[in-house]
Amino acid sequence: MTDTQFRTATLADVLALRALVERAYRGDSARFGWTHEADLLDDERTSNADLARAVADPGARVILAERDGALIGTVTVSDQGMDRDGPARAYLGMLCVDPALQAGGLGRALIAQAEAVARDTFGARIMEMTVIDRRAELIAWYQRCGYALSGETRAFPVPGDHPFAMVVLERVLT
Repeated sequence: MTDTQFRTATLADVLALRALVERAYRGDSARFGWTHEADLLDDERTSNADLARAVADPGARVILAERDGALIGTVTVSDQGMDRDGPARAYLGMLCVDPALQAGGLGRALIAQAEAVARDTFGARIMEMTVIDRRAELIAWYQRCGYALSGETRAFPVPGDHPFAMVVLERVLT
């Protein structure tokens, strides 16, 4: 097995990227991982069009992790600009690792890649993310990665009658 390689996604990656995201977040395949949304949501996590927009957005980077030529993980970091009250921010989203490879350190490595892009490319001093409030094990994992609950909650971003909200976690980038 070779080392993990990281690179920025291109439009040619969209189909493989979507397959990975759906495997990691939804359906029976997601249950092979230690954390997933399969028991909370049954709709699709994303679309080819949404991923293509993210890949093409100059204010975002979709980072891919590959091993032996196979896509095994991804994370998106988006420039959020200057906060009214202070430092520049970035948003970490859609972190996922192939369910069969979870709990091996790749998630932390992807976060480190995203934080480097946020800091070095976007000039961010704070990284934020949102997590479904019912995903206690995932929130605890992000806290072990250095993120803290901000005390802010936001509405779930998908239309429908969903009985949960999004909690905001933040980390100061050094």
